[in-house]
Amino acid sequence: MTGTWRRLGALDLDTSRAAAWAATHAALPVTEAVGDGVWNVYLSLRDRDGRARIGRTVLTLDPQPALAPIEADPVLDLGARGTFDDSGVVTSCLVSRAGRRYLFYTGWSRGVTVPFYLAAGLATSEDGGPFRRVSRAPLLGRSDAEPFLTASPFVEIDDRRWRMWYVSSPGWIETGQAPRPGYDIRYAESADGLTWDRSGVRCVDADRPDEHAFGRPWVVRDGDTYRMWFSVRGERYRIGYAESSDGRTWIRRDAVAGLDPADAGWDSEMVEYPCILDRRNRRYMLYNGNDYGKTGVGLAVWEPA
Repeated sequence: MTGTWRRLGALDLDTSRAAAWAATHAALPVTEAVGDGVWNVYLSLRDRDGRARIGRTVLTLDPQPALAPIEADPVLDLGARGTFDDSGVVTSCLVSRAGRRYLFYTGWSRGVTVPFYLAAGLATSEDGGPFRRVSRAPLLGRSDAEPFLTASPFVEIDDRRWRMWYVSSPGWIETGQAPRPGYDIRYAESADGLTWDRSGVRCVDADRPDEHAFGRPWVVRDGDTYRMWFSVRGERYRIGYAESSDGRTWIRRDAVAGLDPADAGWDSEMVEYPCILDRRNRRYMLYNGNDYGKTGVGLAVWEPA
């Protein structure tokens, strides 16, 4: 796989119908195909207190790429006070099986000794109806092997196995100011999408001394090759890339198909949270730019060498 990502620019997004619950940001795009060149796009939008809820818009590619206004009501609201997702719900991925849609997400809660806690959650939708949490507890709770956090699950169903790549943490890093979390990307399997076997397989870890954080992975299978795009933070966030023959053991190849910040503009300080979609033998990437999605959503197209 050789080529380059060509930026098509930031996409305008109208949040005026969504009122106060969607005051800033449009982060972590997740797509759901609904027609030829048409996708529902799920996004994490923040209110004036910085709490994220999940909203939905529509992306069309023709005659030119465009996003519809955000729907008036959130797809998934904050959890009840005291639950793992009472301070924010953040998009991660969406899969469908037998008429049921599974919306995997990350829940936020505020901390005292550390700034926040993260845990992976799940909401489902029956026959196109509203999304409802399967539990008020996390899908992937803390354990002795993963005592700090779980987040950003990406799931695919492969030969009756549910496969997940998700973010975990080896611990918090003392910086002399606020503690900073470290992250890696790990692997889990399930028979039903609800109970997961987390064996501790690490798929992607730091490749350079300054790397300490990874964002939501996005995995695509092309024949016998698994491809993963993810955000990785060193001095600033950029989009990395890795390949695998089995989905468990990965080789970083950022220089082959990653994406660095632009020289100027809305995505010049960072690029993060890639979302891959294919149409008519062309591959596109939705992604975020500066300030973790505050400058909106952009689109790039893969141009083979």
